[in-house]
Amino acid sequence: MPSALTASEIREAFLKFFEERAHRRVPSSSLVPANDPTLLFTNAGMVQFKDVFTGRERRDYSRATTSQKCVRAGGKHNDLDNVGYTARHHTFFEMLGNFSFGDYFKADAIAYGWEFVTKTLGLSTERLAITVFNGEDGIPWDEEAFELWVKQGVSRDRIYKLGKKDNFWAMGDTGPCGPCSEIHYHQGDDIPCVEEAAGNKCLGVACDCDRWLEIWNLVFMQFERKEKDAPLIPLPKPSIDTGAGLERIASVVQGKRSNYDTDLFQQLIARVVEISGKPYAQETGASHRVIADHGRAAAFLIADGVQPSNEGRGYVLRRIMRRAIRHGTLLDVDQLFFFKVVDRVIELMGDAYPELRESRPFILKVAEHEEESFRRTLNRGMKMIEDNVARMKQASEKLMSGADVFLLHGTYGFPWDLTQIILKEHGLDADIPGFEEELKKEAERGKGGDLNKEKAIGDIYLKLLEKLGPTEFLGYEGEGHEGEGSIRALIRDGAEVIQASQGDKVELVMDRTPFYGESGGQQGDTGDIVGHGGKAVAKVQDAQRPVQGLIVHTVEIAEGTFKVGDMVQAAVNVERRKAIRANHSATHLLHKALKLVLGEHVKQAGSVVAPDLLRFDFSHFGPMTTEETEKVEDLVNGWIRDNAAAQTRVMALEDAKKSGAVAMFGEKYGETVRVVTVHPESTELCGGTHVRRSGDIGLFKVTSESGVASGVRRIIALTGVGALQFVREQEHELRKVAELLKTSPKDVAKRVESTQKRVKELERKVEEVSVKAQTAGSKDLLEQARDINGMKVLATRVDPADDKVFRGMADQLRDRIQSGVVAIGGEKDGRAIILVALTKDVVAKGISAGDLVREMAKEVGGKGGGKADMAQAGGPDASKLPAALDKLYELVKGAGAA
Repeated sequence: MPSALTASEIREAFLKFFEERAHRRVPSSSLVPANDPTLLFTNAGMVQFKDVFTGRERRDYSRATTSQKCVRAGGKHNDLDNVGYTARHHTFFEMLGNFSFGDYFKADAIAYGWEFVTKTLGLSTERLAITVFNGEDGIPWDEEAFELWVKQGVSRDRIYKLGKKDNFWAMGDTGPCGPCSEIHYHQGDDIPCVEEAAGNKCLGVACDCDRWLEIWNLVFMQFERKEKDAPLIPLPKPSIDTGAGLERIASVVQGKRSNYDTDLFQQLIARVVEISGKPYAQETGASHRVIADHGRAAAFLIADGVQPSNEGRGYVLRRIMRRAIRHGTLLDVDQLFFFKVVDRVIELMGDAYPELRESRPFILKVAEHEEESFRRTLNRGMKMIEDNVARMKQASEKLMSGADVFLLHGTYGFPWDLTQIILKEHGLDADIPGFEEELKKEAERGKGGDLNKEKAIGDIYLKLLEKLGPTEFLGYEGEGHEGEGSIRALIRDGAEVIQASQGDKVELVMDRTPFYGESGGQQGDTGDIVGHGGKAVAKVQDAQRPVQGLIVHTVEIAEGTFKVGDMVQAAVNVERRKAIRANHSATHLLHKALKLVLGEHVKQAGSVVAPDLLRFDFSHFGPMTTEETEKVEDLVNGWIRDNAAAQTRVMALEDAKKSGAVAMFGEKYGETVRVVTVHPESTELCGGTHVRRSGDIGLFKVTSESGVASGVRRIIALTGVGALQFVREQEHELRKVAELLKTSPKDVAKRVESTQKRVKELERKVEEVSVKAQTAGSKDLLEQARDINGMKVLATRVDPADDKVFRGMADQLRDRIQSGVVAIGGEKDGRAIILVALTKDVVAKGISAGDLVREMAKEVGGKGGGKADMAQAGGPDASKLPAALDKLYELVKGAGAA
């Protein structure tokens, strides 16, 4: 093959090479790890095979090859701050991998790696070197790997022994691990070396300089660590995990010394140049590189269901996106631009990763919305910094406190480094160590927290699945409400038991069942399991699917005794199942209606299908209008009235996607899927239970629409009898209101409107009377005014405090005083309220009501502000009102003297 392969050609060549050697080509898994709360993101190619390596899961193949999407930008594996400033660091990258699950081991893995690198890619053996594990912590050095490399023709003096830091691989603190062997490529001795700069000798393949570049890592999976710092346990079947970063291999094959100079990034960088008008150069192009890299990460993370937020994965994504947008401002880009870079990512990588194209409208909408939000944050932060700079200069301060920097960063999302840059422009600086201390308290959020409360799959369920095989679900057949099965396992407190008797609460596994195990948002069924001719009865409280293929019933034994091996009759609660089916089918129609009304960016973000309601979360960036909601209801109810026959087909996943079937967010699909068409307008991949005809849903009614997170809305709706009951309840309430207003239901709105007008008119008159009453003695009040610097100054207390009354009084007193300052204070609900008003000539002298009221507010423990001629404040300590009012005279005296 020619040396100038594109990255796409390298990816395909790798996958094809191993396919030809009996490896199954497996699609990349999501960047959100399934059932693994120990990881923030998928950070290595072997993550989706973790349970296969440990023997807890079996696949129908023992060799696999992938090009896996990976992100390292949070938690332990965090390269974010280096991205853009080095040749190799990225937030998103692709890891090429070949895997053996107890099949071949070191000999074949080494032979395959050497053949692909030297023959397929055509890299010169003169530029290659090998490393092997030197032994450490009681683990012997890998002599076997050393000799196998020699057998491939590698000279002994080109094989280096390195320690655990370099040549022992583990995915995390726990999980499979083992010694590794690496292939390194020599880029040239002219590359600067930090060791040589310090007067030392370059460490060769062990050096941190880029003279030798690791391009291939063969991990020999021999051990597992079940708990942090626990002893290593030999794996039952030693396996192979190879990782070869596509970005690095592309740089070597294409003769580039930086990943950013390969075709993976150059077209993205060209897009940044086009948008900014700023040319790109290796030495000055950090911002171009940051934007290109972060555009890739954002596109893939959003496609896998992550959205910008203030916690967990969403927090990391927000940091990535805002860092890119911030670098756009450094390039003087003053328009929305990031979504354009993200769109270019989709164009370039959509063939290899179809999920990008499938989610394009949604991805672009999220990117655009986040940039709009952050640009508002930047504007708000700039104003806050300007206020801080003015205050610091007035107080002769040179250092902004770490707490203030953190307030801007943590509360308002303003980048701390930008704060520091702006301060330095004014000859000031920021307390960065203090800021970092504050940041430590926040750091846990970047580790993912509970990661949306995900749970790892318990070992017992994986073992049961392996031992018993999958549970046959009978709920698709006929009515699917009843069926006979054999009890295969009983579980109490996480351990298998032989039998369970009256009063026991256990988990029960059958070989076949009509009970639907909760999945895809649809709640599990309830009902009864009966054995021994009706002498044993178990009440099924829930049915779950802890691992794909296994249905586990949570039961309480009401009568008799059940034993493993018993034949039993199972019956689902029919009315509950029917209600759930109607709500589930309605979610499919709702999803389609939302796309038609709001746009193709709408994407499901979670759902709950219960017997009494359906809850549907979806991507959208603003509240739905009444008109939009009604359009959605009209579409869904129209499809219900069509009474179309629902259809279900079982087909290959790829064929289903080609047919246009919509995949639901959060679902994990196998190679064969169920495709459900509730109505010709709606076809989705779904394993749930559904109505026979769309008309079985009966009626669809939205009861609420609200926001649940940034860019995520939630609809709660009812169907059938529940929807009818809701409408009737609304009618009953409307009739009650009509009776109270002594009008008909259709005229309620008009009557309420006229009543509101009447109430406002009466409130205005009451206010006028109150003001007149309070100011009736204004002549006496004015006699209390003091002459200060040629101005009349009056501070008085009026209880109870009322904002409107205070303003009316202030206007009248200000008119009568002609030239001066008026302050009125009072107590309301335990709080102090203060209003200050100035005549125009006093304002002209440079005195501000806002400045006066802010200082007075300090006495009552509050804050305030307003215009120069009138301002208001409040505070929690009303007992200090006398002191606050007295302070006015002191303040005016000082202001006049100034």
